[in-house]
Amino acid sequence: MSVPSAALAASKAAKQFSIHRTIEAMRIARKSIEPGMSIGFVPTMGALHEGHLSLIQKAATENDIVVASIFVNPTQFGPNDDLDKYPRTWENDTKLLQETGVDMLFAPTKMYGDNHILYVDPTGSYFDNLPESKVRPGHFRGVATIVTKLFNIVQPDKAYFGQKDAAQCVLIRRLVDDLSMGVEIIINETVRESDGLAMSSRNAYLSTEERVSANILYRSLLAAKNLHKNHIINKHAADTLTISQIRQAVQFVLVQEPLVQEIQYVSIDDYDTMQPLADEIVISPDQRMIISLACQVGQVRLIDNIVLSPADS
Repeated sequence: MSVPSAALAASKAAKQFSIHRTIEAMRIARKSIEPGMSIGFVPTMGALHEGHLSLIQKAATENDIVVASIFVNPTQFGPNDDLDKYPRTWENDTKLLQETGVDMLFAPTKMYGDNHILYVDPTGSYFDNLPESKVRPGHFRGVATIVTKLFNIVQPDKAYFGQKDAAQCVLIRRLVDDLSMGVEIIINETVRESDGLAMSSRNAYLSTEERVSANILYRSLLAAKNLHKNHIINKHAADTLTISQIRQAVQFVLVQEPLVQEIQYVSIDDYDTMQPLADEIVISPDQRMIISLACQVGQVRLIDNIVLSPADS
């Protein structure tokens, strides 16, 4: 993991870094910010990596105040998910946040009251049909609820998220738009390791052998991207390219890796809505799509995605 530059560290040295462990404490800190100062917000579940730090650095260049949060949100985990073993690296996280330019850390010990009954529930909408929702029932309800609560408490001008969780990004944009929240959502490209593996807190689960094989997700996505690129470049050729062929290109690469225990889904969706595109659709040169996938590498569930667009050519 790279260390923030000396210039950035020096520029932030004089700024006071504060930690707030309750909702009330964060509300008081929020009121202390002078009117007119812009606030950038980076919500996290901790176990920070360079993907998180890139969001913080972007927020620091675009806002007067940067607020980050650390909260492992139980409502977005299902009964078979990894809530209990999700990595917690508090001391390292707080050190990195301070060095990277965060002014305030909201790290609540409790976000749901004993009698909590209300949730922001996107179910009954097209989010029900997303593959990630089918594999993890209730996940998007948990995400929508915690993001709403965080936005209500922090009241940021801008909030920053990574493209790796593509469906989550679409959900949060809809959440902000449909509920008129007045928060600008900034999406950063996925940050990757040198071999292409998307950075994720869950990468800590990977054994040495699994880590070597884990970049199979990115290699499968690149195979689809190259197929799409060649089709766009040769757009006047007689051959057509369908959604089904793109999906098959991804699956063909994945099945070559013995440690891929299960392919949960390979989904090809509209870029703006995340609505699935039917297999028989013939791809047009101006079409923008997202390929998302989830699979089990050894004992670890990993997700990734890539955007296909005319600009790739």
